[in-house]
Amino acid sequence: MTSAVAVVFATAGSSQAMKTAWVEDTLALVPPLAFLVAVRFGRRRPDADHPYGFHRSTGVGHLTAAVALLAVGLLLAVESAMGLVRAEHPPIGTVHLLGQTFWAGWLMVGAMVYTGIGPFVLGRMKLPLAEELHDKVLYADADMQKADWMTAAGTIAGVLGIGVGLWWADSGVALLISLSIVHDGWTNLRHATSALMDERARTYDDERPHPLTRQVDEALTNLSWVEDSRSRVRDQGHVFHVEAFVRPSASHTPTLEQLEAAVSVLRDLDWKIHDVVVMPVRDLPDTIPAPD
Repeated sequence: MTSAVAVVFATAGSSQAMKTAWVEDTLALVPPLAFLVAVRFGRRRPDADHPYGFHRSTGVGHLTAAVALLAVGLLLAVESAMGLVRAEHPPIGTVHLLGQTFWAGWLMVGAMVYTGIGPFVLGRMKLPLAEELHDKVLYADADMQKADWMTAAGTIAGVLGIGVGLWWADSGVALLISLSIVHDGWTNLRHATSALMDERARTYDDERPHPLTRQVDEALTNLSWVEDSRSRVRDQGHVFHVEAFVRPSASHTPTLEQLEAAVSVLRDLDWKIHDVVVMPVRDLPDTIPAPD
């Protein structure tokens, strides 16, 4: 990715589409950096001031990357739109290389072909890891890279458009790329803020409630002494915090051993279930919906 950023910067010239593509490639470094920092902080042990640990660092990293994407995307969109309004005609001259003189646009096209292949392959490789680790920052990174070929193709179209006299192609493509960055930023900002506001745990891609939210209640109601159960499952980052409220069967008071066994049953469901509290109650909370 670093080499791709350097290549695009070296060949950008006066093309607004190339400059915008360079900014997008540079911003693509933010999610992996946020992922690495979040993983480092997330390994810290809980202390008196942070009794739940530092797992939320993943959510903070997700939010940081989203804000960066959205802010820069909006600035680029405004700049590209102004280029269209001012009817800017970006010049692309010639370059002398290896004893040959040719149109500099071909260098730009070659640079975008180079930058479009690597991220596409890396994005495809990262997606399974994002699902396995339940890491939304890594998923955002992979999803952006997987779609990076569209940025490369659009930029190539903009550069070739300049070559055939379509002055508006450059700023038009730059505007489309900017709006793509804004879309990525807004989507990730919405998901990151929802997670930090204790939305019920969802899948790594935020498409649906996580299956564990249902499996927790199913596992508890399968216990002989439990009549019904409702659980709150919070996404702490890579791991889940479970607060389970169970209504014991009539005339049955669970023992300490049974409660501890219930906790063990939940922890055995999945490695992501990290912190578990099982609370016997007479009436289940009305604010917790039945599992889907």
